[in-house]
Amino acid sequence: MTSSADTTNSWDHLSGLTQAAARFTAQHTFVELDGDTLHLAKRCVMDGLAVALAGSEQPGMKPIRQYIDSLGGTPQAHMLGASSTRVPAHLAALWAGTAGHAMDWDDTQLAEGPGRPYGLLMHPTMPPLVAALVLADQVAMESGEPVSGKRFLTAFTAGFETGCKIAEAINPDHYMRGFHTSGTIGTFAAASAAANVLQLDEEASARALGMAASMASGIRAGFGTMTKPMHVGRAAENGVTAALLARLGMSSNDEALDGRWGYLAIAGPGGEPDLVRDRFGKPHTMLSPGVSIKPYPSGVLTHPSMDAMLFLMRENELSASDIKSVTLKAGSNVLGPIRYHIAKTELEGKFSFAFLLAAIILAGRAGKAEFTDEFVSSAECQAMQSRIETEFDQTIEDMGWDRIRSKIVVETLDGRVIERWADENYRGSPHNPLSDRELEGKFRDCAKGLIPDDRLEQIFSMIWSLDESEDVSGLLALLDWQTP
Repeated sequence: MTSSADTTNSWDHLSGLTQAAARFTAQHTFVELDGDTLHLAKRCVMDGLAVALAGSEQPGMKPIRQYIDSLGGTPQAHMLGASSTRVPAHLAALWAGTAGHAMDWDDTQLAEGPGRPYGLLMHPTMPPLVAALVLADQVAMESGEPVSGKRFLTAFTAGFETGCKIAEAINPDHYMRGFHTSGTIGTFAAASAAANVLQLDEEASARALGMAASMASGIRAGFGTMTKPMHVGRAAENGVTAALLARLGMSSNDEALDGRWGYLAIAGPGGEPDLVRDRFGKPHTMLSPGVSIKPYPSGVLTHPSMDAMLFLMRENELSASDIKSVTLKAGSNVLGPIRYHIAKTELEGKFSFAFLLAAIILAGRAGKAEFTDEFVSSAECQAMQSRIETEFDQTIEDMGWDRIRSKIVVETLDGRVIERWADENYRGSPHNPLSDRELEGKFRDCAKGLIPDDRLEQIFSMIWSLDESEDVSGLLALLDWQTP
């Protein structure tokens, strides 16, 4: 049997990515957050809770809820949106994490390393946000003492940063081969946030990350189905489970990210741990290169094109009745992940340029009301989708993948041909971010029909002052919309 002294000595001699992630997870404190990073963290919390509210109404949440209700179990944490219901912590995480990605409206990590496709790393907020919120709730129940907003924000930013740095380190082939990074690397983000809120030491945090490496999963074959958002739910669930097992003494490989059999070698394959190993929190990825907060509930690769369509329509005073045809020209980084030509369902619509552009043309927007099966399958929407095509453009491909580039070409019924390039500094990107007021507007859209306006103001006030809150569980009460 290994003594505690032996364990400490062996741990002190480790120097890989796992140790760096575990050390950051265990040592990260609130005082290390500068004002800009703290404000960005609050923005990510605001956005994450908003999209989870909107997602909780999606059809895929019904089987998740039925599954959770069928299991029962120890009441440890409240379910998001139903503060009267307590379930086991890992199931509360499954629920909230799946809801947060159900509309594909959650934020996106930007890449900074060489050869990384711009905008194709992971959705960084939901797994650590859910893990931190759920376990803060459980810790408060266990101890009888509330968890402060500072402790919650510390855990959230620990997980956010850990996930982003691992996503940056892994070979970009990980995503290109078909792994869904938000499900895979999101598991490490959730485990880190959970370990921090549980106040695990470095060795226990490494064991949590080691278990996360054996749990991390999710493949892009699930895109366009209810399974895709479940990847994020499972990431949150597995991260919570890994941290709770580590607290109970479960062992794992404390170098599970490193070496011949480590996660980077197996799931990449390969990677560049040296790129990030000494840069956890220096600076936080949410600060640089930043995070994109989405104006539309679809993949970030589609947003510049959707904005180009929106602005083209406005600038030329066009209506849907003017449109004869639309051609979207782009490179493989934009066209490759968008797999459906004509969308028949809302889930398919997220991966169909025909639908996404049709929504802009028909409604002048693409929000919660448009992302429904009824709107996608309507005769008007189906007819407009049939007029929209995509076209691979080698010239755009040759410009590289360091930005999301595309061009819209519209032919009108009166014979005009109108072109517009998408803005590389698209709305929602760190180069052109949504304002705090616009972010609150997105929250209002997400919460429409669920939370009354007067309570929304209370939610906004609490989120912007989270670092002053003595009890973060108050957020869960404010977000309650379901009847018992």
